[in-house]
Amino acid sequence: MTVPTRHSMPPVALSLRTEGDLSDPSAEEGCAGCAELSAVRDRASAVGDMTTVSDCNVLLRRHPQGH
Repeated sequence: MTVPTRHSMPPVALSLRTEGDLSDPSAEEGCAGCAELSAVRDRASAVGDMTTVSDCNVLLRRHPQGH
């Protein structure tokens, strides 16, 4: 028989997202890439494609690293 693993550390407590974290990121003024991502997000939201909306939000949050 095997002995069950016992962990001496308490579980990790993750914080809840705040209202500010839930807002859609804004497009950088004058950036064609940001404008395109924002347009795709708007079209996806209009048809209820929340997976694409989420993907665009992730890409918009990461994109300013290139500005």
